[in-house]
Amino acid sequence: MNLLICERCGERADRPQVEPEAVIRCAHCGHRWPFLRLPLFCVTGPSGTGKSTVQRLLATELADRFVVLEQDVLWVAGLRDDGAEHRPFRSTWLRMAAMIHQSRRPVVLCGTVVPPELEPLPERALFERIDYLCLTCDPDVLAARLRGRPKWREWDEPRIAEMLDYAAWIDATAATMDPPMTLLDTTDVPVDETARAVARWLDERA
Repeated sequence: MNLLICERCGERADRPQVEPEAVIRCAHCGHRWPFLRLPLFCVTGPSGTGKSTVQRLLATELADRFVVLEQDVLWVAGLRDDGAEHRPFRSTWLRMAAMIHQSRRPVVLCGTVVPPELEPLPERALFERIDYLCLTCDPDVLAARLRGRPKWREWDEPRIAEMLDYAAWIDATAATMDPPMTLLDTTDVPVDETARAVARWLDERA
């Protein structure tokens, strides 16, 4: 179900017109229809903190309660832009997650994202709220993890330094973002233990 296409007249909107009590209004014909406005859960963090590995474990473990998705599967040329916030990419993910929510299971989106990249978007209105759990890691360990990645991922030293700066910014600002992000340190934690901690965080909020 594409929530941006009117179920009566078939016209398509550029942005959702969401009214109180989870009702969408068509800007063309005025038709109103209800939809499921669920929370979205983002498991985020700098590259190398364990998001993709955790996602693989959670996808099976939480399959009866959540739809767990890897953000990078839509990181394709048609959705990229020159802006730092990658708006087409972010908007497409929000539209996809809202459509999946109509099946009555909340989405867990695993990938690098922070509140300022999602909260201002028009599609944010399709969600009750967005909760953010940010995986973090000691800088030296993070750099070692990135250096150990396959060559095709192109983690050279300048790019690693950039990611370390980003990680430091996350640590310094997570608590003051709107909404604030919960931090989870993965430095010396086995991946299965990290996955259990993420699952507990999700169950507490869902």
